[in-house]
Order: sequence, then C-alpha cells, then structure tokens
Amino acid sequence: MSSDLAPSGAGPVPVPADDDNRYKAVQAKLKTLAGALDDAGLELEALVRSVKANAQRAQDVARDIGTAGLDAKFVELTSNVSVALGGAAVQVKKLSDTAQETADLTHQTRRTHSKLYGALDEIRSNRREKTPKPGFFNR
Repeated sequence: MSSDLAPSGAGPVPVPADDDNRYKAVQAKLKTLAGALDDAGLELEALVRSVKANAQRAQDVARDIGTAGLDAKFVELTSNVSVALGGAAVQVKKLSDTAQETADLTHQTRRTHSKLYGALDEIRSNRREKTPKPGFFNR
C-alpha cells in the first residue's frame, strides 16, 4: 500500500489556457484536458479501492484488539478510523464520478467543436489566399 497522493503516472500535464483560439489549438487543448481527466479518473478509482481496503483493515484490527481484551478506548479509536476512512472513500468516489463526467463532456465538446468548425478549418487551411482575421467584417 502506498500513501503517496501524487499521481503515479507521468501522464500529460494540462496546458494553461491562453488566447490561442485557432481550431487546431482548441482541439489540442480539449484533447489534453480530456486525457488528463481520464487519467485522474483512473487514479481516483485506484484511490477509492485503497481507502476502502484500509477501512476494512482498520475494522478488522478493531475487532482483533477487542477480542484480545485491550482497553475499549483503543477499539473505539480504531473503529472511528475505519468509519472515517469509509466516509473518505465515499467522497473520493464522488470526486471520481465528477472527473469521469467532466471527461465525458470534454470528449463530447471536442467532437461537437470538430463537427461545427472542422470543415471550415479544412477550407481555410488549404487555400492559398490569406484569410481575414476574425472580426474583420464586423467593422
């Protein structure tokens, strides 16, 4: 068991937001974000399993020290640790579910963005003439 809360993988690090809103840049940012969220979801699922296992171990230890006839305060304290870990597992599961939902929405956003702007980018990228900057015709 590892108590290290740092991500175990050396996955992609999300790119800071900037003002580059070109089609390919937005697609790359959405892909990076979705990948990071997918990785976080996997890490959180592993954390849920680990915390649940630790809660069960603490419960087993509380039972064992109670059977061994130790002072009741130690049984109670160890039981409290088990309950606290169980509560933590529930909260980490909620966080994991939220990360997965956000990842799914990010993948969906990337597909929608591609559907709406992919053909336009293809046309703009393959023409020889310069294209006016966004907002040029709004003046």
